[in-house]
Amino acid sequence: MLYKSGIHFAKAQDQNDPLAHYRDKFHIPKTSEGNEWLYFTGNSLGLQPKQTKNHINQELEDWANLGVEGHFEAKNPWLPYHEFLTESMAEIVGAKPIEVVIMNTLTTNLHLLMVSFYQPTRTKFKIVIESDAFPSDRYAVETQLKFHGFDPTESLIEWSPRAGETLLNIDDLASILDTQGDEIALLLIGGVNYYTGQYLDLKKIAKLGHQYGCKVGIDLAHGVGNILPNLHDSGVDFAAWCTYKYMNSGPGSLGGIFVHERHAHDESLKRFAGWWSQNKDTRFDMRQPLDIIPGAEGWQLSNPPILSMAAIKASLELFSEVGMPALRKKSIRLTGYLEYLILELQNEHISIITPKDPEQRGCQLSIQVRNADKSLHTKLSEANVITDWRTPDVIRCAPVPFYNSFEDVFNMVETLKTVLDA
Repeated sequence: MLYKSGIHFAKAQDQNDPLAHYRDKFHIPKTSEGNEWLYFTGNSLGLQPKQTKNHINQELEDWANLGVEGHFEAKNPWLPYHEFLTESMAEIVGAKPIEVVIMNTLTTNLHLLMVSFYQPTRTKFKIVIESDAFPSDRYAVETQLKFHGFDPTESLIEWSPRAGETLLNIDDLASILDTQGDEIALLLIGGVNYYTGQYLDLKKIAKLGHQYGCKVGIDLAHGVGNILPNLHDSGVDFAAWCTYKYMNSGPGSLGGIFVHERHAHDESLKRFAGWWSQNKDTRFDMRQPLDIIPGAEGWQLSNPPILSMAAIKASLELFSEVGMPALRKKSIRLTGYLEYLILELQNEHISIITPKDPEQRGCQLSIQVRNADKSLHTKLSEANVITDWRTPDVIRCAPVPFYNSFEDVFNMVETLKTVLDA
């Protein structure tokens, strides 16, 4: 796309944007003076859809009026509530419904999945993560290794960028596997890196891992609702994600998992189970032996928290209206425009470390600040531009296609220019 400078270009893009009206379906935070923030942190916490309150109020009303009978008689019966979310969620991540379920939170789900897919032996026990993985992933992996009696300093392998570079190179992962593949049991990789915004090739990662008999898992926290991961076709064994970032379901809301269809009926997989893992026909017959549900549902533990799922349902309805292909199309244009305007500043104090290729990134751009002391981020915040800071030197900025506009992007960069000039 050919971008141009000036506010008139931004306004023209918004006027011709078929998704522009979806901005009005979200609550945009405002200053005490009533002015809207320039909100670019949907990669950390998505904004609230205006219909969320009605969805939650519906469940509160049914609880008030029906009590326990709401499990069967509510407008959206609570007993099968998670099933209302499955098809839409599967479409977003590129999976079959049998491969997806909404449950628990991200790191809890990673641990539960590792119970099944990290089965170390005396000789094949190592785990590969990216060197700058999100801290909770690292902590989860380290404690899994310790639980199985392995020393993380010897058993945790880091896939790192090359000297002087910030991005990961798939050839280096291939080299790790070529030299240590016989000892590696699991690859657990962030599909979109939280720090750089790099979107990795999941299919290549899965193919490499499987060549050496490794299981492959993906943390999709920064990818779900952002890129098109096509999990089924990628061939990864499992994935997990949260729903409070690009999925707009509220702080600390439930996460989701993907388990590839080839594992759906494998009863030999070890797992931690609960009564929501049980065959639905005998779930309430308390004296029946464990009969695991096929597919991702078989990893559930407890009955679902309805109020959180109601918020997810509200957001998923918007995703179903628009579809990920349309959101992704706008995202590429919007992020490209942000990149263009930042580069037009030609300021030696900032650079973009996120890949230039749209196929290797989502909507997040990571702006690296030379000699950073967080002051630039602080001044942006004081000017009501809401981005987030990641130590040691990066401002993460995500123009979300659902509710950010081209004019937002223009105004954000104008503010950045003013702050830099000052």
